Amino acid sequence: MKLLKCVFVLVFLVLPMYGKSASILIPMDNTQKDHLKSYGVTFWVLKNGGEVDWLLNYRGGSFLTKYDVKTANECKVRGISCEVLADGKVSEILAEINDPSANMEMVKLEKAPRIAVYSPKDKGPLEDAVALVLKYAEIPFDFLYDEEVLKNDLYKYDWLHLHHEDFTGQYSKMMGGYRNQEWNAQSKMAQEVTAHKLGFEKVSKMKLAVAQHIREFCGNGGFLFAMCSGADSFDIALAAANTDICGALYDGDAADPNAQSKLDFRQTLAFQNFTVNTNSWSHQFSDIDVSNTRHILQANDFFTLFDFSAKWDVVPSMLTQNHERVIKGFKGLATAFDKSKLKPSVTIMGEMKAANEARYIHGEYGKGQWTFYGGHDPEDYQHGPNEPPTDLALHPNSPGYRLILNNVLFMAAKKKKQKT
Repeated sequence: MKLLKCVFVLVFLVLPMYGKSASILIPMDNTQKDHLKSYGVTFWVLKNGGEVDWLLNYRGGSFLTKYDVKTANECKVRGISCEVLADGKVSEILAEINDPSANMEMVKLEKAPRIAVYSPKDKGPLEDAVALVLKYAEIPFDFLYDEEVLKNDLYKYDWLHLHHEDFTGQYSKMMGGYRNQEWNAQSKMAQEVTAHKLGFEKVSKMKLAVAQHIREFCGNGGFLFAMCSGADSFDIALAAANTDICGALYDGDAADPNAQSKLDFRQTLAFQNFTVNTNSWSHQFSDIDVSNTRHILQANDFFTLFDFSAKWDVVPSMLTQNHERVIKGFKGLATAFDKSKLKPSVTIMGEMKAANEARYIHGEYGKGQWTFYGGHDPEDYQHGPNEPPTDLALHPNSPGYRLILNNVLFMAAKKKKQKT
C-alpha cells in the first residue's frame, strides 16, 4: 500500500511537467548528442503545424517548443538530447534572454520552408554536402536542375541550394585531370544534350540563363545558398554575360581575348573586380578563390565565426549559431574568398583573418537573401571525386555542417526588420 502511495505521489508531481503548459528544450551546446538531427526534429515540428522559438546564443542556439508527447518521442527515436521544462523555468530563461545586457534573442520559427537542391539526378562521384546533411537530418527536399529552373519551377520553393556546380559552362574545369573519366564524359554529354534540347548553342549559354533565373528567384524573395564552385562560378557567369570566357576545349571556339574588360560586376551578388582565368587547363575560375595562393597546413587551417549582436544583427546571428566559434577549414574547387573581391554590402560571417580570406559570407539581393560558404565538405578536408561520401553518423556534432542547417531554418523565421 505504501508503495502504491509513493507511485501516486510521484505521478502527481511529474504529470504537471508534461502538461500543456510545459515546454521541450533542445539544447544546442556541448550537451547535445546529435546537433544535426536536432535541426531535423525542429523542422519536423514546423512541418506538423507547431511553432519553435530559436534561442539565439542561449546554450549554443537552442530550440524551445511546447511540450507534446509526439515531439518527445521523436527526439527519443532520433537520439536527440532534450529537456522538459516547467513554465517557471521557461520564464527564467526568457527573462535572461530579454535582459538588455545579454547578447541573446528569441526568434520565432513558424513555417517549414520548401527546399530544393539544384543538382543533376546523376551526380557521379561528386556527392554534395548539403544533400548529405539534409538526408541525415531527415529534412525533406527536392532535386531540380536546368530544365526545371528554366520552366520557373523554382517558385514552388522558398530555399535553393546550388550543388557543386560550374555555371560558366567549363565543366568544373576538370578536363585536364579527369578528361578520360567515364563519369566526367557522361556529365559533359548530358549537359550538351540538354542545352541543344532547350535551344542553346552552347552549355555556357544555358548555364548563364539558369544563373539569371536563379538570381531573379533570389531577387523576388527566395533564399539562395551555395558552396564550393557553386558560389564563385555563379557570379563569374553573371559578370561574363556579354562575353566568352570559355576556351575551345569546352565550347569549340576560343575565349574572347578582351573578356576581362567586358565583365559587368553590376550583375553579380557578392564579388567584384575579379580577374577571370581563361586558361583551359587551370582548375581556377578566377582570383576570387585563393586556393592557388594560400599556403596553410591542414593542422593550421581554421576559420573564426564573427560574434554578432543577437538583438541588433538578428540575421547573421541566426546564421552563425554554433557550439564552437572556431571551425575546421576544408578545401574545394572554391576554398576561400579573397576579401578584396567582395562588394561593400557583403557581410563576412566567418574568416581566417591572418590570410585575409572570407569563408562564410551573406548578403541581400532585392527581396531575397543569399549565403556563400567556401569549401566542399566540412568533415573531409580535401574530398576527391572518387572518394566515398562522408558518413555523418560519425560526425553528429559537426560545427561546420551546423552552419549549413542554420541557413535552412533561417527561412522559417518570422520576418522582422533589422534594427538600425
